[in-house]
Amino acid sequence: MVQPLPPNDPADAKKLDDFLCFAIYSTNLAVNRLNKRVLDQLGLTYLQYIVLVALYERDDQTVGDLGGKLFLDSSTLTPLLKRLETMGHLTRRRDPEDERQVRVRLTPQGRSVREKALAFRSELVKAMGLSAADFQHLRKELVNLRTNLSDVERTNP
Repeated sequence: MVQPLPPNDPADAKKLDDFLCFAIYSTNLAVNRLNKRVLDQLGLTYLQYIVLVALYERDDQTVGDLGGKLFLDSSTLTPLLKRLETMGHLTRRRDPEDERQVRVRLTPQGRSVREKALAFRSELVKAMGLSAADFQHLRKELVNLRTNLSDVERTNP
């Protein structure tokens, strides 16, 4: 059976399959299901994993800077960081120069877990079935979309 084409104007979408937000949401679920197999072996959730990746990129960040990078507010990030600290993956310390700030650092164990997870990246990329160029193009377009939506949110709270 031939699938009908989506409407030319996205604002005219009536069917769920024509909604961009649903395509993004359902794709996110599929990617996370694939990630979950690896992350379960490491005892991590996806959010815990991206915290480790962000700290690996730039260690010794404030909670606020880390939350900004990951698009997470402190009410979500703080319990996540406490759990990762209990697991031995990071440390949290008050900044001696500004007691209002909490700084977060990876432990050697946290670095090691992140390294183990990266070993499975090629499996995930392969499962996506995209060429390297298509992968980079899609990532760029999604980042542009996120930036546009964030800009709208900032200007129209």
